Amino acid sequence: MKSALSFLVAARECEIRELEQLAQTSELVSLVGQLIHALQKERGISNVYLGSKGTRFAEQRAPQAQVCDEIAQQVRERFDALDAGPQRVRNGARLFGRIAAVLHGLDELPHLRERIGARDLGAEGATAAFVGLIGELLAVVFEAADSATDPQISRALVAMFNFMQGKEFAGQERAFGAMVFVGGRAAGREPQWQQLIDMQERCFQVFSEFADPAVREVWEARQHGTRLSELERLRRIGRSAKPGTSFEPELGPTWYDVCTQRIDAMRAVEDALAAQLRALCERRIEQTRAELRDQQTTLRALTRPAGPHATALPLGPQLERSIVELLQDQSHRLQAMSDELDTARAALNERKVIERAKGLLMASRKISEDAAYKALRDAAMNQHRRLVDVAERLIEARELLGPKG
Repeated sequence: MKSALSFLVAARECEIRELEQLAQTSELVSLVGQLIHALQKERGISNVYLGSKGTRFAEQRAPQAQVCDEIAQQVRERFDALDAGPQRVRNGARLFGRIAAVLHGLDELPHLRERIGARDLGAEGATAAFVGLIGELLAVVFEAADSATDPQISRALVAMFNFMQGKEFAGQERAFGAMVFVGGRAAGREPQWQQLIDMQERCFQVFSEFADPAVREVWEARQHGTRLSELERLRRIGRSAKPGTSFEPELGPTWYDVCTQRIDAMRAVEDALAAQLRALCERRIEQTRAELRDQQTTLRALTRPAGPHATALPLGPQLERSIVELLQDQSHRLQAMSDELDTARAALNERKVIERAKGLLMASRKISEDAAYKALRDAAMNQHRRLVDVAERLIEARELLGPKG
């Protein structure tokens, strides 16, 4: 019959397998970040092209599309390498559902580009299409963060997800501003602009709470290297403009360049986050393997048959600890891990609340996911509330009214 220590060894082996799976997932997250960055740039180029009626950035579209396609192919290969068998991946149902949506969006990219090239799609429509695809890629990162079972890795993934989400809101602001300065279509919609700024700040705040100090230093240094004063000046000009305002021709390219410089600086922070995540996975795997070796040594010693001819084995200080002490240590460690994981996952709850509220709207109004999100966003702007606050009130009302409500 197996001893308690045998199951402690088995627990360590399971932990190593989970950490190895997390390491693989972390590599996927890093590659997804590269694709998101490339798509964000293509979105910005497309908005300037459409807003200028094809007179600007026409020559930049094809090279950037090629960059996106090359990275997308690497992402597809990484998806193929995932073990899609049942019970092999935590959050498998949600993760694989998100991956399916990403692949569908990538398959639709050539058609979207054709419509942009023919200019039979407006800047807002093109932005919405890119936002949808990038949103699904971010959802893959979210599922990776939500499925992490190691507290340290979970914190790193939470920091990475929130930073990537904040960077996406910065990309949406670049696209929004391009529509204002180049096309003049969105002037006067100050609340929507302000909400994009507020959502960036919220994401970067959560990132700062969970990121490693060294990564935070990279972020702070990169912020000082961008033209923040110029960004603020252009924001004031765009947000205070009345509908139909005509802007100086140079404002559009200047806005795009300033935002791009800032977003490119964010990409360097994402690289630092990815490097830290890889190093953390490697360190945790090696640490757990060392602990496993110690426990295996103890198990062999305790199960070694006794006899007059048995050879003494130098077992070290590990054997001096009792099984009870080992069990207590394991129990305390698991409780500490659980507490740390609860703290990390609490930061992900806002997105879960918004997703649930979107689902309620989609079911009750028979509308699309994009339309449900827009309804929540518009309600938040009209009520001068955070998006998550509106979502929480919707869920509370639904629970109070019951199914018939």
